[in-house]
Amino acid sequence: MSIVKSGSATYKPLGKTGKGSISTETGALMNQPYGFNTRFENGKGTNPEELIAAAHASCFTMALSFALADAGYENGELNTTAKISLDKSDDGFKISQSALNLTAKVDDIADDEFSQIAQKAKENCPVSKLLDAHITLDYTLIKS
Repeated sequence: MSIVKSGSATYKPLGKTGKGSISTETGALMNQPYGFNTRFENGKGTNPEELIAAAHASCFTMALSFALADAGYENGELNTTAKISLDKSDDGFKISQSALNLTAKVDDIADDEFSQIAQKAKENCPVSKLLDAHITLDYTLIKS
């Protein structure tokens, strides 16, 4: 069984002067602007890299939450930021890295157990598996 989700994009006219919009099937994003200025400058709107960052942060955080629950932990809070690196290469641009930064508060968990569960979640979340990039994870585990 496959779960299929969709998003759509438009862009016109072509090139740097073009403007686009993106939408998601759920309506969470509806005709959000994007273009050269939102991707390579500081224009108002979104861009593919920040959307990938949000997807990776949310996917990893949910995977970690479920893994911690499966290990018997019920109380806690996870806050993740992902920073996507877009680098120029010989044949254009490439997303080279996703740097996950996590602050976690999980009651009564040992540092080494948390580290193992977090690393496994980083490797196994579906977005991590999708990305052909170096993925790092830095975290702070807050003790009660």
